[in-house]
Amino acid sequence: MAATFRRRLQRGAASTAVAALVLAALTASQAPGATGAAAAKRQPAPPPADTPIDGGSAYYTDLPPLNSPVPPQGSPHNGQGPATGRGPAEAGLPATVLAAYKKAASTVGTADPGCRLPWQLLAGIGKVESGQARGGAVDAEGTTLQPILGPQLNGRGFARITDTDDGRYDGDLTHDRAVGPMQFIPSTWSSGGPDGTGWGADGNGDGKKDPHNVFDAALAAGSYLCAGGRDLTAQDDLDRAILGYNHSEEYLRTVLSWYAFYRNGTHEVPDGKGVLPVHRDAGRHDDNGGRSEDRRHHGHGGKPDKSPRPGKPGKEHKPGKGQQHHPGKPGRPDGTDPTPGGTEPPGQKPTPNPEPPTGPAHPTTLVRVGDKDLSATAGTEFATAPQVRAQDAEGKAVAGAPVRFTLPAATDARFPGDATAVTVKTDKNGLATAPTLRAGDRTGAFRIRVTTVAHTAPAVELGATVKARPAPKADKLARTSDKEPTATAGKAFAEDAVEIKATYQDKIAAGVAVTATMVTDDPKQPVENDKGPYFKDPEATGAAKHKPVRTLTGLTTDAEGLLKLPKIYTDAHPGTFLLRLTTADGAVLTVKLKVAAATGS
Repeated sequence: MAATFRRRLQRGAASTAVAALVLAALTASQAPGATGAAAAKRQPAPPPADTPIDGGSAYYTDLPPLNSPVPPQGSPHNGQGPATGRGPAEAGLPATVLAAYKKAASTVGTADPGCRLPWQLLAGIGKVESGQARGGAVDAEGTTLQPILGPQLNGRGFARITDTDDGRYDGDLTHDRAVGPMQFIPSTWSSGGPDGTGWGADGNGDGKKDPHNVFDAALAAGSYLCAGGRDLTAQDDLDRAILGYNHSEEYLRTVLSWYAFYRNGTHEVPDGKGVLPVHRDAGRHDDNGGRSEDRRHHGHGGKPDKSPRPGKPGKEHKPGKGQQHHPGKPGRPDGTDPTPGGTEPPGQKPTPNPEPPTGPAHPTTLVRVGDKDLSATAGTEFATAPQVRAQDAEGKAVAGAPVRFTLPAATDARFPGDATAVTVKTDKNGLATAPTLRAGDRTGAFRIRVTTVAHTAPAVELGATVKARPAPKADKLARTSDKEPTATAGKAFAEDAVEIKATYQDKIAAGVAVTATMVTDDPKQPVENDKGPYFKDPEATGAAKHKPVRTLTGLTTDAEGLLKLPKIYTDAHPGTFLLRLTTADGAVLTVKLKVAAATGS
């Protein structure tokens, strides 16, 4: 064991030395006037005063390999070209994860060019925080296949943050946990931004801000790193940005080492084929609440990763017993430094593991309740609320699990408060029931997506259909005035000459379609008249707007069942003419229009 540790230490020291040399060169190239000696003596800039982005959570301490990536023949050796080439496996970045880093850097660069954010810095943080989303275990949209959760932030070695998101992102109803490939704590994602709206971002343009999505998380991380007018080519600004993520000098050195490594060249690998990291920070805990030193990450196919374990940088000392503890800083909660081989200093008790999470069990399956799709008429409430049952691997109900119901953009149906998504907890029987859903005016079928907020169970979809409202009916039409409409030839009738009211079974008939036609007085077969009173087409333009129209369709009664006909004009013909009003249900009203001869004719 001693020999093993010695080899590990030697490799770690060499890696650190190489990284330091590369960083010195980078600093000299990025900040004119800076020297390697000055950079070596410079102390890290103080971090922001607020809680670190990842809550001071655990992170991977693997260092880059000694051999640098080799770019393709004929390409510049600066990592700025296409992410292809050959070299150590650690230089391979999963395709979707790499695309997310580059897209985020480009987006931030457009919005804040003075920051000069390099995508390789995002890659360095992503490596240390989540091992590049666990080797690129993401779907085509960039969402992690399984949730990446940090330890419970219960104050034992980390920040103490009681639940702020009702388990929406981390599935924990007692405390927050850092979530996603860039390990944001929920409160920072949702409300921890400079304007109180949170650092959460929509990096892939799907209209959602999901910390479990690498495009969203990378853009959020880039925006944070550039906040406050930082210029990341200035070493103090770079240090301050990284320390704001996790206030640990070891964390700073580790991120900078990977940043330098990636700037020397990378190559793209398929999603899910990235190298998985081995070590988390000593004394910290993995996302399952266990000691990280006692577990090994496995590569694909379930085989252990037998590659040599890189050395770990030295640990900083933390305030001892009786001194104030600052969450997120390096070292152990009891103030001791770990010793070689993982043993504790004499007289010191081993650091206890954090207590297991006290939140609800994570469901593995969501089962829809009800055999039929939901249905409602436009403008009415669905009679049955959307509902699913959450259960574990043994088919038992899981109570208290947060479940999210999301409506698609294709519908204007809404939950209370005009919400398009709601989160509810399962009851003692494992049932998650969404609040009342109200149909909008848009008709047709749509799917309601139901997920667990921690992505522990496959999503299910519930079918729903909005049917068109039945056409309003009217069985009677009547005038609202007994006054006979009259006009002089060549002139128009009064504006309110004809107003009618529609009813159905003696009740107001709103929204009823009415057709108005000037007809002949043939009692057997009245047809459209070719002379006498007429309408004008309200939508016509030019000469057409003066053309007589003797049939109008599309007229509709208002909410009170009333309809005032448009202005009626007359030609040169005097006499008594008939206006016939009809509905699709057979209601008919005939109105006599009297036209007096023009004076002097």
